[in-house]
Amino acid sequence: MLSTADNLKKLTPTSDEYIEYFDMVVVGGGINGSGIARDAAGRGLKVLLLERGDWASSTSSASTKLIHGGLRYLENYEFSLVKSALHERELLYLSAPHMIFPLKFVLPYNKQQRPRWMIRLGLFLYDYLGGVGTSKSSFEKSGAISLAGHPLAEQFRHGFVYTDCMTDDSRLVISNVIDACERGAVTLARSELKTVSKDSDNNLWDISFNTKLPWQKRAKKYKVKAKIFVNAAGSYVNDLFHSVFDDFKPNHNMRLVKGSHIIIPKLYNGSHAYILQNDDGRIVFAIPYQKDFTLIGTTDVLLSKNPKEVKISEKEKDYLCTVINKYFVNNITKSDIIWSYSGIRPLLDDGSDKASAVTRDYKIDVVYVKELPAVSIYGGKITTFRKLSEKVVNIITDDILNKSDMKAWTAYAKMIGGDLSGAANFDLFLTTLKREFYWL
Repeated sequence: MLSTADNLKKLTPTSDEYIEYFDMVVVGGGINGSGIARDAAGRGLKVLLLERGDWASSTSSASTKLIHGGLRYLENYEFSLVKSALHERELLYLSAPHMIFPLKFVLPYNKQQRPRWMIRLGLFLYDYLGGVGTSKSSFEKSGAISLAGHPLAEQFRHGFVYTDCMTDDSRLVISNVIDACERGAVTLARSELKTVSKDSDNNLWDISFNTKLPWQKRAKKYKVKAKIFVNAAGSYVNDLFHSVFDDFKPNHNMRLVKGSHIIIPKLYNGSHAYILQNDDGRIVFAIPYQKDFTLIGTTDVLLSKNPKEVKISEKEKDYLCTVINKYFVNNITKSDIIWSYSGIRPLLDDGSDKASAVTRDYKIDVVYVKELPAVSIYGGKITTFRKLSEKVVNIITDDILNKSDMKAWTAYAKMIGGDLSGAANFDLFLTTLKREFYWL
């Protein structure tokens, strides 16, 4: 991948007369922005991707690291979202078997929570909507405590098992950035958008930004022209528009929800995860993490505005520890927490009263500001980033640029590093490598 410094060589500072032209400028170096840049560059569009911090430095590195359909979203009747997410789970697993792995989940039955028939029905729908794929069908298990290696409290001896996938979220973002760059996109981290205005002579966007690399004392200013402006700034999507456009009125509102996670020493043996029902109706995951640890999360805390610093609260730590201690024989305290991380989910405001019930679906909004197209993304989740990106670029090529010959291509394309020389999965690939290179 070309570094930001290498990419800057393709541009000229504003003090020079020459200004670079792009088909589109994408602002936001998270999973959606990087996915859009990759898709568009792969169709032959000239793309500039800007990120004011580092790649995946915000929400896209603070997820629960899951590629999943969202079993609990079925309770909110979001069948279309779950079906789409499960379909994407399969496509992403096939495109990136080196960093997306099947993960078995154990759901202990709790008599005080959802009844058994509801869980069985939910898992049946989950299997049905997911179709035939890489994941095994769910099943009910008496004595789930033995299946899961005896870590659960005595009252949880019955449960359910199903399969989803896990990934490294920030690595997935960086893979998209690398692929976009290799397909011709200019990708710039540490580059903050400053102004967006209309060039009336050419009917294009005039876009200026500052780039400051770690070893530089002051930022350098750059200006480019583009046909389309894409706002993929996540939780800052409306803040970004307000900062560059006067009297901007968004068509959609955001619900900012803080989600926090804790990392503790390995809580149990085994490569499976747990999905735990809490008394407030929410669920909490306990997931194997980096071999020697367990990842626990997440919380749902509604925010009124974007905070300058996002971090876990003592109340959230207590909440996660309490859920774990309800289910597991080995109890934990806040002193067991090795590390924690928090992020803001930029969710589409659907009017839900509870943070956990806010939809994880997304909206793609196209507005014409000063008669020029600006595309913004509201909501979404990491599992559906590829489909979201494809829809955004379809709108741009078909409806705005009138280039319907630029066909979608990412559904069955391998991610960078995902071509495992014909192996069906990473385990088979690793076994083959060990056999062929036994002397290493």
